[in-house]
Amino acid sequence: MSAAEHLQQKARIRLALLSIAAGAGLLGLKYLSFVLSGSVALKSDAIESIVNVVAAVFALGAVIFAGRPADKEHPYGHGKIEHFSAAFEGGLISLAAVFIILEGARGLIYGVELKDLGKGLAVNLFAGSLNGLLGWYMLKQGRKTRSRALEADGHHILSDFWTTMGIALGLLAVKLTGIHWLDPLMALAVGLLLARTGFRLVKESSQALLDMEDPDVLHKVLTAMNGVRTWDILAVHEMRTFRSGRYTHVDVHIVVPEFYPVRQAHDLCEGFGEKALEAAAIEGEVHTHVDPCGRLYCSRCPAEPCSIRVAPRSTDATFTLEEATAAGPA
Repeated sequence: MSAAEHLQQKARIRLALLSIAAGAGLLGLKYLSFVLSGSVALKSDAIESIVNVVAAVFALGAVIFAGRPADKEHPYGHGKIEHFSAAFEGGLISLAAVFIILEGARGLIYGVELKDLGKGLAVNLFAGSLNGLLGWYMLKQGRKTRSRALEADGHHILSDFWTTMGIALGLLAVKLTGIHWLDPLMALAVGLLLARTGFRLVKESSQALLDMEDPDVLHKVLTAMNGVRTWDILAVHEMRTFRSGRYTHVDVHIVVPEFYPVRQAHDLCEGFGEKALEAAAIEGEVHTHVDPCGRLYCSRCPAEPCSIRVAPRSTDATFTLEEATAAGPA
């Protein structure tokens, strides 16, 4: 691990520890708001905060494990544990959603007895505001350090913030109107919103674990390739990518002039792949397969003089996504 990667890993661990500590403090505030008010909606918010703390602990473990270098048993590294972490968090959110929906339904059926709603609401709003700042910071830093686990944690904490704001508006309506059944109704709305968030996290993480192609990554890599290409990179095809946590693996066939010696073609393609990842600001590696031009790309090849040319140069083709992902000519 390089010095820069080591510093990034330390930053990821600090973020995960911050999420655990802040989550535990916010859980205490939200539970206090429920005790003060007796509100089912505020109880649902506290239940979600329990998930935040458990998920943050799991994210810390995932970040530490994902930072381990590749070894004989894991030649592609340990990054996929971050997708497991995100899927686990999605499952926890979905489980919390079930409990919250049950609490809301019970409140609608049997009614609720509200106590000091004003104080409870004030404490919860304060906790929610801190949660919003934490979620924004975790999301920003998770993207900066390319940690899927921390990014998922940030998304979850931000969803918790919007949940708190929605509950606050609903309970304000309860206080102004005196209609108490709005409280469990808000809890039901929170549960449904959390179920949607949990499903989305599980779906995205499952796709990553199945090595589903990411169109955004493909577009970024191809744009970078067009930016750093030299005249003798004639075409790319059969390009595929997959993510292992924050690490991206790219496989691509690169067409070069067929009169190039093996060493020259190899060094050209290796350097091209490294420059493309650097330009795309992606942490990962490119596996290149060298293909000879086969005199099929003369129309875009500026090589002069060329003893094997069969057609004059007539275009300066840009790599397209359709060509880059298609099978090359035999």
